[in-house]
Amino acid sequence: MPKPAPSPARAPEEVDMFTYYLGLGFRSLRRNPVLTILMVLTLSVGVAASMTTLTLLHGMSGNPIPGKSDRLFVPLLDNGPGEELDGSGEPPRQVSHTDAVNLWDQAKGALQTPLYGIGPAIDSGRADLPPFFSSGVAVGRDFFAMFDVPFLHGQAWSADDDRRGAAVVVIGRELSERVFGAGVNAVGQTIRISDVDYQVIGVVDTWNPVPKFYRLIGNSSFSESEDVYMPFRTAVNRELQVNGSIDCSSESGPGFQGLVASECVWIQYWVELESASKRQEYADYLNAYINEQKALGRYTRPVNFRLYDVMEWLDFNEVVSDDTRTSTWLAFAFLLVCLVNTVGLLLAKFSARPGEIGVRRALGATRRDVFTQYLTEAGVIGLVGAGVGLGLTFGALAYIRALDESIALVTRIDGAMLGTAVALSIAASLLAGLLPTWRACQVVPALQLKSQ
Repeated sequence: MPKPAPSPARAPEEVDMFTYYLGLGFRSLRRNPVLTILMVLTLSVGVAASMTTLTLLHGMSGNPIPGKSDRLFVPLLDNGPGEELDGSGEPPRQVSHTDAVNLWDQAKGALQTPLYGIGPAIDSGRADLPPFFSSGVAVGRDFFAMFDVPFLHGQAWSADDDRRGAAVVVIGRELSERVFGAGVNAVGQTIRISDVDYQVIGVVDTWNPVPKFYRLIGNSSFSESEDVYMPFRTAVNRELQVNGSIDCSSESGPGFQGLVASECVWIQYWVELESASKRQEYADYLNAYINEQKALGRYTRPVNFRLYDVMEWLDFNEVVSDDTRTSTWLAFAFLLVCLVNTVGLLLAKFSARPGEIGVRRALGATRRDVFTQYLTEAGVIGLVGAGVGLGLTFGALAYIRALDESIALVTRIDGAMLGTAVALSIAASLLAGLLPTWRACQVVPALQLKSQ
């Protein structure tokens, strides 16, 4: 015959009451397994739906470079034809080669870099590894310092390499291991890129800022970082084609050099200022620059430019869509529906135990003791629901990742989101348990004892 559970009134005084109530909560899960399973599933499904959408929103809307996001800026200049602004009044989201080089050479920021995407072919020179295409960017040497790019081996090229367009390159860790082998320091090696030999002077460690703020135009906002980093002038001199967006409001000359000499916009430009307070000073410089270009006959429209910091740039490009925000709110509305159902199930569970409550009260337990015990029991349900809900969340995110690889980077749960999931589940269960627990505390001991 099973040994009866000890009466709560006889619990040793030295035992922490919360720990004792926690133990009672876990044991109570076995009393009515059907109700327990229903409550856990109801709560865990609501938590999983909320955490899945919240994880996506967290990944998409997070600050990708919090240490300096208020000091990194994208200048946009309106070099369009005619004398009237476009209907939106917004300048193009990229700049022309002429403007990029002018701003870069004048160097009014602490650091600055032009940037455009390239897709060069890699020839490893090995019979077992045929030539393949890779993703890359043509940038200035300041790129690595501006965006806190971590180096595994070597370093960025020199300022002199920037000026003369040297045949040097920095490659990513994945490309280095693919071509030269894992664990090999590729610095000093030669790699053949688009039929030209380049000396490897640096290897970038794994680096995937989310969102990919530095290259939002003509590229996925959540793709992995590039394999090839080439000096900007080197790429232009070698006429490496643009792997990205090109917007021409007027015809350009023939070939790549025609694109370079045109007013087409195809280069993203970034500047880092010494402090956020220097923003107005740089804006004044842009205003003066445009007026200077107008005097040279280039700019024909009224002065029109923008200067966005990182978070403003993400908002301007709508990295987080309205659909994503709406989905998150709908998921939390679904969690609310799950809470209402959990309240009903807890009422059914607690209302079946008036005799036990009456005995506890008759033996000296206060309403506060009963309230604490039953609310702790609701919290235990939330804790179990958190475990099941996390499992469902991981499954949902894995499905989304398989469905759309372009957003794989934002489907990863970090420590903060794990803590949020557990806290959300427990808080939801405690909230759902308030009414049933309050009802349980209203039991009158005398009436219950008479009915026994």
